[in-house]
Amino acid sequence: MLAIFLPTADVFSQKIKMGLLVYGGGGDWYANPTSLKNLAKFSNQNLGTNFEAAEARIEVGSAEIFNYPFFHMTGHGRVMFNEAEAANLRTYLSAGGFLHIDDNYGMDKFVRPAMKKVFPELDFVELPFNHPIYHQKFSFANGLPKIHEHDNSAPKGFGLICQGRLVCFYSVETDLGDGWEDPEVHKDPEEKRKQALQMGCNILQYVFMGDAK
Repeated sequence: MLAIFLPTADVFSQKIKMGLLVYGGGGDWYANPTSLKNLAKFSNQNLGTNFEAAEARIEVGSAEIFNYPFFHMTGHGRVMFNEAEAANLRTYLSAGGFLHIDDNYGMDKFVRPAMKKVFPELDFVELPFNHPIYHQKFSFANGLPKIHEHDNSAPKGFGLICQGRLVCFYSVETDLGDGWEDPEVHKDPEEKRKQALQMGCNILQYVFMGDAK
């Protein structure tokens, strides 16, 4: 098993890939196929990182997840982890890995029990607007930007905190991943796409560089 959390220098000096988490249950984990390549490009341009354009698509129960320090998970529907997958994800996150879950609409009622299986002792907590994840390269004084409208609800960012460390960031009612996609996919205003990419950049900076700005 490779070390999970890469030294800060590696995100600048070595080509690395973001991970896209492949899960069972029937949900479309493959939604937003152009999003991570655009986030990688935006991060490379604004943070000086060295992400590859193509992400690694890794099953949640695979030992391969330990080769990637950051995973993104999205979709619209059902998410299921079996016991072995939940244990594998728990080990990964406890050992230094990070998971960003972005509800593409319809995931919430499945995400919460799935992650409860991973960390039975933890609950998602809403992160305050002064949390460092909102104040990295870009500052979001009111927390997550609203990219797409679904239920006329405010966007919210939740976290799972394990032994004092944020191991999972869960963005709800925002659709960051939709905002990361190629412009012609959703035809979002450029300002919305920019906000989504900036917030994505903040997440990456927080994961790889902590509170550095």
